[in-house]
Amino acid sequence: MTNVQQPVSLEDTPFYKKQLRLALRNCGIINPEKIDEYIAMDGYMALGKVLTEMTPQTVVDTILASGLRGRGGGGFPTGRKWQFALNNVSDKKYVCCNADEGDPGAFMDRSVLEGDPHAVIEAMAIAGYAIGADEGYIYVRAEYPTAIKRLEIAIGQAREYGLLGKNIFGTDFNFDITLRFGAGAFVCGEETSLLTSIEGNRGEPRPRPPFPAVKGLFGKPTIINNVETYANVCQIILKGAEWFSSIGTEKSKGTKVFALGGKIKNTGLVEVPMGTTLREIIEEIGGGIPNGKKFKAAQTGGPSGGCIPAEFIDTPIDYDNLIAIGSMMGSGGLIVMDEDNCMVDIAKFFLDFTVDESCGKCTPCRIGTRRLYEILEKITSGNGTLEDLDRMENLCNYIKANSLCGLGQTAPNPVLSTYKRFRDEYIAHVVDKKCPAAVCKSLLCYEITADKCKGCTACSRVCPVGAISGTVKNPHSIDKTKCIKCGACMERCKFGAIVKK
Repeated sequence: MTNVQQPVSLEDTPFYKKQLRLALRNCGIINPEKIDEYIAMDGYMALGKVLTEMTPQTVVDTILASGLRGRGGGGFPTGRKWQFALNNVSDKKYVCCNADEGDPGAFMDRSVLEGDPHAVIEAMAIAGYAIGADEGYIYVRAEYPTAIKRLEIAIGQAREYGLLGKNIFGTDFNFDITLRFGAGAFVCGEETSLLTSIEGNRGEPRPRPPFPAVKGLFGKPTIINNVETYANVCQIILKGAEWFSSIGTEKSKGTKVFALGGKIKNTGLVEVPMGTTLREIIEEIGGGIPNGKKFKAAQTGGPSGGCIPAEFIDTPIDYDNLIAIGSMMGSGGLIVMDEDNCMVDIAKFFLDFTVDESCGKCTPCRIGTRRLYEILEKITSGNGTLEDLDRMENLCNYIKANSLCGLGQTAPNPVLSTYKRFRDEYIAHVVDKKCPAAVCKSLLCYEITADKCKGCTACSRVCPVGAISGTVKNPHSIDKTKCIKCGACMERCKFGAIVKK
């Protein structure tokens, strides 16, 4: 009789062993289009508890005591934001959910909305009760059709069950939610731009103060939290602030969801306790760098974040530690890079995104980021000077200090962090006119190693400009004045005779 291998649970696999799924607890477990399955997982019990057993101030105190910080960017304490809105007396207040997930490579919020939409709806209702609001808006990317469909189904089911609308749980509390669709503007992930867009205007940031908790949507007190933040609220209400605050670090409680991508074996969503080291995420959960390459850096926080070099791989990841080493948590994108990545090119990539997505309202961001991109373009094309490096750094600091909103203020972060941690690569581009990682096309040079070349002519036949010459069974050579650096010859060579420098 053959031995039958017993099935292994998800928790026993290396990818999940070190994870702790709080925000993602129901994703993949329940059918998100059936409210009964959410209710079977203690759904709407937290809402029932706050409406029948807790006062608005008690709810806010619980969120404050839990240490929950906003999962969308700067990590502002959620309870403090709710307290500000509760303290402001007004005839109308609003609760908003920021589901406009615009960072390249980030898909945490989308997964929660697609897999567990009721968790966000219930949490928004709790927030409405806590601050005295009866209306909420979910601002979601139009590029997320599945998330939108499931939100619409979930909102309809919640209304049908009397969990949204009038007199929820037989109390005098009324609350309902409306969807608003974003048109792909990165700046609408910034809270004041999001509010402006919901109001039907062009998405542009507003000066702060006044902050939204004082004067937000339609001029009324408003709280804005992102999807992942709301996804933690119900469990905090049910299990208590002490339970949540026991997870994570002293100043960063709970877990964080990361979208793990780039040069890594295991890509996907990873939810780990705050304080988990970068090494644990990359080597133990992510499975390490493919093809035996060395880990070089990780970019956190998307275009607003910074690069973490290999020397900080054992740094516990939380809000304060990331800021201390020149990066930030952001929404949770985590892009892994290996030795084949050029850090100057990485900075240029993120800055190109920021230039394209600038709303144009303030000059430091609109013009400053474009001038900064032009300097990086000059450096990667081999025309940069040492004076350009000084100009680049000064311009970064000016943009940070003078841009109107948080997105403009953090736009130079990828440049500043790579320049600080990988200055030698910038110097090599400027002084030696070489790209150490052999990425920047203008600085590349393809050469044929004579003792490896078999004279098979495969490279010359694939060259689109006839830059390769040589006879059969004799070493070939590349005319560098004709070479357009397309790399076709290197891909075709079976003997590893062609190298790029």
